Amino acid sequence: MTGGLETEQAGGIDAPDFVVVDVETSCSQVSSICQIGIVGFKDGRETFAYETLLDPCDRFSSFNTRIHGITADHVMGAPTFADAHAIIAGHLSGRITVAHSLFDKGALAAACLIHQRDPIEATWLDSVRVAKRAWPDLPSHRLNVLTDFLGLPHKHHDALSDARAAGMVIVRAMEHTGMDLAGWLAPSNPPRAKAPIPSADGPLKGERIAILGQARNSALARQLADAGARIMASVGTTTTRLVISNDQPFGRFVTAHADYRRARELTIEIVSEDDAWRRID
Repeated sequence: MTGGLETEQAGGIDAPDFVVVDVETSCSQVSSICQIGIVGFKDGRETFAYETLLDPCDRFSSFNTRIHGITADHVMGAPTFADAHAIIAGHLSGRITVAHSLFDKGALAAACLIHQRDPIEATWLDSVRVAKRAWPDLPSHRLNVLTDFLGLPHKHHDALSDARAAGMVIVRAMEHTGMDLAGWLAPSNPPRAKAPIPSADGPLKGERIAILGQARNSALARQLADAGARIMASVGTTTTRLVISNDQPFGRFVTAHADYRRARELTIEIVSEDDAWRRID
């Protein structure tokens, strides 16, 4: 089965800014690709989609089939990776190619080796790494968690749907941070935000406060420090209070955040940002 929107013109004005690939495998052999989905994006919009089942020339394990639902019967008569290599390489070679983790990169390299086809040379971008930088405090950066968080339609472990979703993660991350593709491709070692120095006196003197959903140098953090609180990087045994920012981006996932769970385990007081402001006033 192959999908449409085949409007791509290699090297032309319709060439995508980046492409996204996702594969499903039939067993524990990473080369056993039984489905592949590729989606192109330009200016934040999908420009083409390609999907096909593949005969992996390998066994199907019950474990893998339970994950994606593909069986040997489904791929009967489907092309092999060797048959589809030219199409796949045509979409990916020489381009910024996104995958959600580097599993797909490894699977393609292994399949090229097994099927004696030329390696696919691309500039790889891991959308897991992008998501962790864009939304560092999410409790998980699995694709199904991200699509739920971002409100994206998604059928998990369907190669085309996974590729489309991972591409939208990149689009949303660029919108959220203002960083372009070149910025995401550059190595990143962001400096850690420095906490403000607590005042020597104030209504919160002696408090050790962690803030969920804002940086340690945010306006709220500075206000709490001016009131005498020491701002913590995360919840620990010495933390006296966890403040939930009004701008926290986690929605209903906030209770699954590690700091929230840790505060509950340690019976640390959890308050809203509004409550924190009232205590300062």
